[in-house]
Amino acid sequence: MRGIPYFLLKEYLQELGGEVAAENTVAGDGWSVRLERLEPFRLGSLEVGQVQLEMEIHEDVYADFMERFRLKTLRAGG
Repeated sequence: MRGIPYFLLKEYLQELGGEVAAENTVAGDGWSVRLERLEPFRLGSLEVGQVQLEMEIHEDVYADFMERFRLKTLRAGG
């Protein structure tokens, strides 16, 4: 995921009902997400942060979780 800082993604996951389960993992009811900082993406002189997310989500909470996560991470482009 590009353009949303690690700390902010972690905060969003906590706002979605998760608790920090380990330094790089946030877990909620029926889901857990492991975050890993990656080297910034570079395009010329522009540098954009990247975070890799590894999600484990139970099927019964998948649709709701992904919709709420999508709304949290939605950005206007241009």
